[in-house]
Amino acid sequence: MFEIIQYLYDHYLVDDHYPDAEALALKLSTAGFDQAEIEQALTWLDGLSELDPEGEDGFSHSGMRLYNEHELVRLTPEGRGFLTYLENAGLLSAYAREWVIERALALEEEVVPAEKIKWIALLALWKLGGPLSALWLEDLVRENDDPATLH
Repeated sequence: MFEIIQYLYDHYLVDDHYPDAEALALKLSTAGFDQAEIEQALTWLDGLSELDPEGEDGFSHSGMRLYNEHELVRLTPEGRGFLTYLENAGLLSAYAREWVIERALALEEEVVPAEKIKWIALLALWKLGGPLSALWLEDLVRENDDPATLH
């Protein structure tokens, strides 16, 4: 499923112009993705619409984020550390951090690795600040990509 998210980011999301869900599903199917994974990815991606730049106004942060037991098990220490790094550097707001955590937990994986948390953070930064503010993170995220596995 995450290959589909990466594909969509590369082909549609960066331009902030993509077709409706039905046309998008057809394009993804034509690109060779499995129908079940397409549906799963599009459902997961619907959560991106919940990330509202204006939603940050009512979300203040004055302390450290403590993870509950479920989050500690599902999110790798490297992934949690990366979120802390972004937040401490002033690059990721507490509001966006919570969205990243929620979307990571929405994945159907027992443990969500740091690489996927980085991609989710990239989507959050793109949505909240536009493509240019997330370019440095895109380079960081892509340094571990294996081009042979991407469509």
